[in-house]
Amino acid sequence: MGKETEIKLRASAEVLAALREHPLLNSRLTGEWQSGTLFNQYYDTADRALAGAKVALRLRRDGAAVIQTLKSRGQSVAGLSERNEWDWHLQQSELDLDLLDDSCWPAALADLDKRTLQPVFTTDFQRTRALLRWEREGEQVEVEVALDQGEVSAREQREPISELELEIRAGSPVALLELALELCRDQVLMPCDISKAERGYRLFDPASYALRLDAPQWQAETSVDTVIEQLITQLLGRVQRLAEQYRFARQWKLFRELTGNLAALRACFNVFDLALPRSAAQPFTAPLDQLLATFQPLVLAGWADDSQGEAARRQAGEAFDLQVADPAWGQLFVELALWLLDKRWQSNRPPRGDRIAALALERWLLAAVAKEIQELRVPHNNDPDHLASEWTDQLPRLGRLQLLLGNFRSHLDVPEPDRLFGELNKLQALLEQYPQIDDEQRDLLLAALRKQGQRVRKLNAWRELNQ
Repeated sequence: MGKETEIKLRASAEVLAALREHPLLNSRLTGEWQSGTLFNQYYDTADRALAGAKVALRLRRDGAAVIQTLKSRGQSVAGLSERNEWDWHLQQSELDLDLLDDSCWPAALADLDKRTLQPVFTTDFQRTRALLRWEREGEQVEVEVALDQGEVSAREQREPISELELEIRAGSPVALLELALELCRDQVLMPCDISKAERGYRLFDPASYALRLDAPQWQAETSVDTVIEQLITQLLGRVQRLAEQYRFARQWKLFRELTGNLAALRACFNVFDLALPRSAAQPFTAPLDQLLATFQPLVLAGWADDSQGEAARRQAGEAFDLQVADPAWGQLFVELALWLLDKRWQSNRPPRGDRIAALALERWLLAAVAKEIQELRVPHNNDPDHLASEWTDQLPRLGRLQLLLGNFRSHLDVPEPDRLFGELNKLQALLEQYPQIDDEQRDLLLAALRKQGQRVRKLNAWRELNQ
């Protein structure tokens, strides 16, 4: 068994051509670029049992070589994935079922009759590859770069393949992301958290592409530093998977979810105090703010079931396409993946930040939520109408509370934390509507805001956190 660590980045044919001539790649080139066509047949049962067990089985024809491969589906963040892989060189283009034994075969499929495996889809593409070699911090790094162009074919359906793959052969995965980031500075590259096998299954069923990474199992004693790493990793992975699925399916709900997760990711950089210093967050806050300033108004306008709402939903696709066609998209998310892998928020952190980072989740959470609650400006019956702008200024704070309560309220020692979460979400939803509302409906919305503010202030959790 080997372990495959690679990053995939979606690219146009023009970008792939430019990458072959890229000075950074050619300065590290060992030997020559090699090109050939890879023919890949994937196998599964009629009810796709292998996909359910998160493994992919294929036969690959690479020139005269025939290779049987079994891969597990590992975690993937911003295109960087790590998964187990078993390869066997065969003498003929037929599956050797005897090789699929307990050393590699998932326990969940122990009772599967392997004779029911059948061809399900193909991924045929031309691969132009080369080996790169350089030295980083006294360590030799080797990376295989592959430029892939072709298509996935399932029944009568097709999807093009056009992507860059970088696979680490020797050295640290950090070097892989550093290389990807340098390429993103002058090329349009979209981190792509989807394997070619997942694309094949998605042609059968668009919903088969999982949009969530495995959720972290936080405990009361989990350290704040661990929460920072796991929460941002989870959100980054979800943002990239939602972006890929929206690009493919163009479903409005995916755009809404993408925008919501971008907002949650942005909120992460303001809830951990000095455990995640502003200086460490600075490369990401401005680009995320720019994306949210573009996407959020379209989400709010798109709720309307009229011509304006329809126009906003159409503009959302256009706005998304413009963003992913800018090198800044790839730079932002590859740099964030690198920041996570290298734990860069811990560098030059002040001593107080180290102390906060070492706190247990349960202890830190109560203080973090109380701080936000105590500074929250909630609508009051006696507030004049012109203070509505001050209420809407609270949206970033409500976003931070949504992040904290949405992920950790089971660890918050206050009465009815679920109710607190729900009522604050209602307040947030009303405030988000205010800038979009027509003048004739404004009085009704102001009345609803005051009523919701009253509900929030009556909550026992609210009163306890304000002590």
